Amino acid sequence: MSTGPRGAARYAAAPMEVLRDQTACPRPAEGTAITIGAYDGVHLGHRAVISEVRRRAAALGLRSAVVTFDRHPASVVRPASAPLLLTDLDQKIELLAETGVDYCLVVTFDERRSTESAEDFVHEVLVGCLNARTVVVGEDFHFGHGRAGNVPLLRKLGAQLGFTVEGLELVGAAGSPADAGDQVSSTRIRRLLSAGDVTGAAALLGRPHEVRGVVSHGDARGGTQLGYPTANVSVPGSILLPADGIYAGWYVRPDAVVHAAALSLGRRPTFYETADASMLEAHLLDFSGDLYDEQARVRFVERLRGEERFTSVVALIEQIGRDCEDARRILDAG
Repeated sequence: MSTGPRGAARYAAAPMEVLRDQTACPRPAEGTAITIGAYDGVHLGHRAVISEVRRRAAALGLRSAVVTFDRHPASVVRPASAPLLLTDLDQKIELLAETGVDYCLVVTFDERRSTESAEDFVHEVLVGCLNARTVVVGEDFHFGHGRAGNVPLLRKLGAQLGFTVEGLELVGAAGSPADAGDQVSSTRIRRLLSAGDVTGAAALLGRPHEVRGVVSHGDARGGTQLGYPTANVSVPGSILLPADGIYAGWYVRPDAVVHAAALSLGRRPTFYETADASMLEAHLLDFSGDLYDEQARVRFVERLRGEERFTSVVALIEQIGRDCEDARRILDAG
């Protein structure tokens, strides 16, 4: 794998086949090496597990597969405390495809699925749909109704149904087995992003945190009053945004052209006493053109400062100028 300055990974891999639930189960005759999980973020810990799946598949003459879900299981099981997502489903599938895995089975996680026993899930999905021959998961993996499924249960079922099970140690930030509190996890990445530490989050993701949304019409103040036009990117409420502040980042257009950008995420306290929600605004450096209604991808590279209330528009404009220069310097260096 190679990663460019804009955080876009490049892999040489055959196309991954995406299976939508069990509507087209391949059940390959040679069998599969499988891993299972929500895979939100497809971070370095996830990639370590998938790499082991692919290694075992190659050694045993199997196909490789990831079993994941169309939504985070917590959104069904405990919706009031379900986490905001690092990736939407489309982005997750794209990231999984980059790993070179043969199959991605996307299981619909609904109320019925949430009450399914771990044993039934293994019979229906792992064996019935994918002809599992070996299953690789993290040693702390749980699944099925009441999280009753775990590595010991998988090993018991595997002995009966003809597959082996490997429970892997958690991966640390340096890629080695994790010390206490050092594990790479979606929860830890969410915590870093919520604190504005997009650099720390990127180190665990293996790329900058990226959000996606449609460029919408705002109050048109950026270009006319401030002299710095911005694209207002409407990110779905289910996706986790970093802490409010000013960031250096990349703006990716639908044609995959990437632009350096200064990003403002917040409630614009210089102009509004209160605001219902944070707004993501991207000022593309050295760009002029119409971005309205396009699907944008925004990548957070480094936090420049927290959000501030300025005593005058002139002071804000002067600070925006400094922010743009700081963003340019950081992105040029990357």
